[in-house]
Amino acid sequence: MELSSTAFAPGGEIPRHCTCEGEDTAPALQWTGVPDQAASLALIVDDPDAPDPAAPKMTWVHWVLYDIPPATPGLPEGGRPLPPAAREGLNDWNRSDYGGPCPPVGRHRYFFKLYALDKMLGALPRPTKAAVE
Repeated sequence: MELSSTAFAPGGEIPRHCTCEGEDTAPALQWTGVPDQAASLALIVDDPDAPDPAAPKMTWVHWVLYDIPPATPGLPEGGRPLPPAAREGLNDWNRSDYGGPCPPVGRHRYFFKLYALDKMLGALPRPTKAAVE
């Protein structure tokens, strides 16, 4: 599968309006190459450089979406409306929405990961990144 955004180039900087220094708006995302046998998709956005890229101690989770219908071609800027049946998980701010980059120090990397799943996950008791994975 290939995941891309019109908001920034691959490996490029996430624009200010998609960060806590701006409006904290989820970037528009699009994808191609979803396997025919996929029953659902999951999207996880995280930062492996938290809190300091010189001495990372954890991976900070910014966004968790799951049960995205496999025919969905992407998400609009802002992440809304969610596709029918899609569910939001909890990020590390304990919120169920997008939380943009907000590094306390240094320059961080952000990974947008799209997974093709062979089933729908349904209602998870605490839908964190770990629960979805």
